[in-house]
Amino acid sequence: MIADSETQAGVSRKPSLFSSLPQVAGDEIFALSHAYIADNHPQKVSLGIGVYRTNEGKPWPLPSVRKAEEQLLAENDITRHEYLAIEGDVKFLDLARDLMFGFEDKNESPAQQQAKQRIASVQTVSGTGANHVGALFLAMYLKPKTIWLSNPSWANHTAIWDLAGVPRKTYPYYNAATRSFDFEGAMRTLEEEAQEGDAILLHACAHNPTGLDPTKEQWKAIADLCERKGIFPFFDSAYQGFASGSLEEDAWAVRYFFNEKPGMEMCVAQSFSKNCGLYGQRVGAFHLVTNGESPDLRERAVKNLCHIIRGEYSMAPRHGSEIVKKILTNEQLKAEWIQDLDVMSSRIKKMRKALYDELVRLGTPGTWEHIVKQNGMFSYTGLTPQQVLAMKEKYHIYLLKSGRASVSGLTEKNVEYVARAIDDVVRNVA
Repeated sequence: MIADSETQAGVSRKPSLFSSLPQVAGDEIFALSHAYIADNHPQKVSLGIGVYRTNEGKPWPLPSVRKAEEQLLAENDITRHEYLAIEGDVKFLDLARDLMFGFEDKNESPAQQQAKQRIASVQTVSGTGANHVGALFLAMYLKPKTIWLSNPSWANHTAIWDLAGVPRKTYPYYNAATRSFDFEGAMRTLEEEAQEGDAILLHACAHNPTGLDPTKEQWKAIADLCERKGIFPFFDSAYQGFASGSLEEDAWAVRYFFNEKPGMEMCVAQSFSKNCGLYGQRVGAFHLVTNGESPDLRERAVKNLCHIIRGEYSMAPRHGSEIVKKILTNEQLKAEWIQDLDVMSSRIKKMRKALYDELVRLGTPGTWEHIVKQNGMFSYTGLTPQQVLAMKEKYHIYLLKSGRASVSGLTEKNVEYVARAIDDVVRNVA
């Protein structure tokens, strides 16, 4: 028998240079998805991963996206597999920027032209890549002492800012007692503790994981606080058009900050994964909004962002951005896409109402109005980790231990089953 310190050739084996690597927990969402796939129970339900599903529980390639793909294939563009520029497809970036910030006037006024010059945009590997590139850029050039994240926030925000080396603090967001947005707690904490030069991560709409968004009046107060205290706003916009069905409504907060606080600089990470169903195509953009103090500031910002991108992944994928560009430049396709957004958002709202109605019918202890008041793909159900575990072990229903459920996993066929399971664990699991 050969000792651990020797190889089969008898050569002494040194300790690995990586022996001190820390144990890192796996991603909960994807681990949950793997467990669901491996489960053979006939009534299993996936309420974990944030992807849209039809009422039959199937993926839904958007009809507008399919038509765009067909048109692109018919064009037989021999350059379709060529490299993009480091900053990405400039036409796509202009369209993405206009969609986000509300530039729709084709006969641009001088004021709109000037406003556009404030925005430096680069194409990214979806919204995660936009968050990552943006975090690195701010860490290098803004050098914030603190990034403020909501408590709770999307788990990946933590990893992204840790990798950027920016210290994190959290502000209250979820009031467990009322299952509502803790606006007073958030404002009080930021007022007392946030410092000039700090950055704050804001979810533009459909807050992940709670599904709770500020009201417009609350957004105005947040903008005032950021402006007064010199806090840099970093918007994560992953659900424009998907959350409410309205592209304008879901971009309201970003546009308010941009239009009503023109002297306040900010940035936006934009994703097309959810609203175009392009989960695997990784289509995104990062927009840095400057105050426009000098004509060349936008160009310098783009070049510095490209320096990061070149060292990270050279340039973003091409095919997905071609699809988005085709949709946004074709009036008929864009109209059909907006209809697709309404289909998705309407089904999510319908399933929220169905789950709420069934819990009320069952007389499930507690209050469940928060399910219909929340917005977007996710619901912070209020279930405890023990109750979530019971849902999985007894009923084969998979959701995050925080109690976050992906509402798109509900269907007309399984919503009663899910409601009965919730009723059981609420009554019988401490």
